[in-house]
Amino acid sequence: MNIRFGTLIIGVSLLASALTLAGCGERPQTLESGARKADQTVAQQPADKSEVVPGWTDGDKASWEQQIRNRSQAQNEYTRSTPAKP
Repeated sequence: MNIRFGTLIIGVSLLASALTLAGCGERPQTLESGARKADQTVAQQPADKSEVVPGWTDGDKASWEQQIRNRSQAQNEYTRSTPAKP
């Protein structure tokens, strides 16, 4: 009976190590065709006017920075909350 227990322990540990090593495999994450994906084409197209905030112009760095400042101030809890009345 002691021999069966030993072989059971060895079998369970071999199975656990095999399952652990099976999770370590990684497939290569390349495109099947080997061609590069062109991400630049969409980013360089002019913005759709229905999705543009008023006051922002396409290609103007200063208006972009102003819109970013406005968005971050809209998320600032100190500017959004009303002061407590005494």
